[in-house]
Amino acid sequence: MAEITAASVKELRERTGAGMMDCKKALGETNGDMEAAIDWLRTKGLAAAAKKAGRTAAEGLVGVAVEGTKGAVVEVNSETDFVAKNEQFQEFVREVSKLALGANGDIEALKAASYPGGGTVEEKLTDNIATIGENQSLRRTALLEVSEGAVVSYVHNAAASNMGKIGVLVALEGSAPADTLTALGKQLAMHIAAANPLALNGDDLDPALIERERAIAIEKANESGKPANIVEKMVEGSMAKFRKENALLSQLFVMDNKTPVADVVAGAAKDSGGSIALKNFVRFQLGEGIEKKQDDFAAEVAAAAGVKKDEPVA
Repeated sequence: MAEITAASVKELRERTGAGMMDCKKALGETNGDMEAAIDWLRTKGLAAAAKKAGRTAAEGLVGVAVEGTKGAVVEVNSETDFVAKNEQFQEFVREVSKLALGANGDIEALKAASYPGGGTVEEKLTDNIATIGENQSLRRTALLEVSEGAVVSYVHNAAASNMGKIGVLVALEGSAPADTLTALGKQLAMHIAAANPLALNGDDLDPALIERERAIAIEKANESGKPANIVEKMVEGSMAKFRKENALLSQLFVMDNKTPVADVVAGAAKDSGGSIALKNFVRFQLGEGIEKKQDDFAAEVAAAAGVKKDEPVA
């Protein structure tokens, strides 16, 4: 049996919101497998659906830039939030966001792009690391473009103009007036920042994610003890709910919590007398998917369990 450390209990607790003893039991039941432990907690109703973002780990900034019917978003990481507030670092994020408009979402092309004042983006980043004295990385970028309409950006928890902890782009295609598209795009971007949809439509959700959710739904339904035909209906109901809650167009708009986003877009188009189609979106949250460094909370969990931070939990 794998050793269950206080650090792993702490990580599971952060990712699921479940109690410490439940996390310890889940890891024991799954031989220390973190993802399996998350699923075990969910089958017992002890954890909410885990979206990959969770509590973010890396510091730095997400930057956005829009030009005409094209928008770009980048994530630049640093070791500490102190550097994210540094003017030199922010200037780099600002310039790289603009350069990303020409990189077509290709991170390597962006690194090789010419930086204002000489050299490439990657060379400028290396120079910043040397002068600021802290490791930094240009992690990812994305681009949205429409032939007619607007790409609208929004930054949540802004540290400066067009950069912050969450960056969102919304692509609206159609003939509606520019001010209508801009206002609608801003509202939709704020919704996306808050609701964190996983895809535009239910059919676009990751098949692997759907299979994982289905397996959890089947196990939970089987525990009800109901006949097989009822279990099947319970599973299909759970999956329909999952698709609805995680696809942008079927989510309830955060502004009123009752109107599906698809209807909000249709209503705006009708009111404007033009056409509007929500074509795509991008949401970057700082540090999502990056393993978080251990902090003093691990020691708190260990103390509660009566062990040292990196010792196995009995």
